[in-house]
Amino acid sequence: MKNVKDALDRLGTYFQEGAKLHALHPVYDAIRTIFYLPGEATVRMPAVRDSLDLKRFMSLVIVALIPQTLFGMYNTGAMALLAEGADPSWGHAVYRGAEAFLPMLVVSYGVGLTWEGIFAVVRGHKISEGFLVTGLLFPLTLPPSVPLWQVAAGISFGVVVGKEVFGGTGRNILNPALTARAFLFFSYPVSMSGDNVWVATKAVDAVTAATPLSLALGAKGEAVPEALVRSGYTFWTMFSGQIPGSVGETSALLCLASAVFLCMVGVASFRIIVGGVLGVCAMGAAVVLLSSELSPWHWINPVNHLIMGGFAFGITFMATDPVSAPGTDGARWVYGFLIGVLTVIVRAYNLAYAEGVMLAILFMNLFSPMLEIIEIKLRTGKRVPNV
Repeated sequence: MKNVKDALDRLGTYFQEGAKLHALHPVYDAIRTIFYLPGEATVRMPAVRDSLDLKRFMSLVIVALIPQTLFGMYNTGAMALLAEGADPSWGHAVYRGAEAFLPMLVVSYGVGLTWEGIFAVVRGHKISEGFLVTGLLFPLTLPPSVPLWQVAAGISFGVVVGKEVFGGTGRNILNPALTARAFLFFSYPVSMSGDNVWVATKAVDAVTAATPLSLALGAKGEAVPEALVRSGYTFWTMFSGQIPGSVGETSALLCLASAVFLCMVGVASFRIIVGGVLGVCAMGAAVVLLSSELSPWHWINPVNHLIMGGFAFGITFMATDPVSAPGTDGARWVYGFLIGVLTVIVRAYNLAYAEGVMLAILFMNLFSPMLEIIEIKLRTGKRVPNV
């Protein structure tokens, strides 16, 4: 590796200040930091107080996303093989899932990093490591059958409009990955919703596969629990993730493991995650009590909201985004709780949209600064004034 380092150091002379390629220094720096950590030390305030810098922060999130990525490829392939009547063996399923997911991942990183590089060169700053997470999160939130050109359009909107117009990583109001997904959902709803988008099959005819949420939405009265079981959606299959859905969001079990890991290493706030779970359970119970017996949600166990759809994935990886989420403890509890409440409200009372976590998180992103201001004022108001 010393030869690689020496080669990169020699190339670095062409990108130093005053050199011909100095304008492209952010691109060189991004490539170099893939192989080596920066060796610079802070010489004046503010100084880094521990090792949890931006690179380590983002690297830990990537590590937490690896199980979802691998299982997502397997589940995507297994759903496609089952729809075609083929044997969903582990190796065959992973191969088929990789065929669908890896092109989406390549497009997401390729197009997104291109935009990141353009803005870094124009503004003269380094390419942020934040996109390493955004570029992986975005395709994991998509149906496996989405066209690649839509992946490119979505990540372009998420990077440019969702982040760079606000000044880049650390200044964005909304979560970039969810902003990209929301753009695709409202711009191309046929490719992002319905029962024909969740199976990446090679069959000529369209294959329908209702998700648990859409199946529950279409059921009536007491038939909801029976309809779920009849379709193979038992508690375990929904909890483990062996169901149709977006590539990386189906397994609540893996999301739970990732949430524990991220909280233990200090990346995610347990207050947001636990608050979101409490909000879902509280609002889910309220819907059961307040809705009529004709409503399908009257018969849904509130706990099922935690494992149906993308709530577990959203509350673990999107809601805990340190930029768009609050930084104070009290605001984090309220923020997470309201995300859970809004998720159930959208699911139960918006018949045109079975999922609700995406809109709930984006909506609470807008109110995150206000929640922090309220908590700060409440705390400072309790102080004894100087006399």
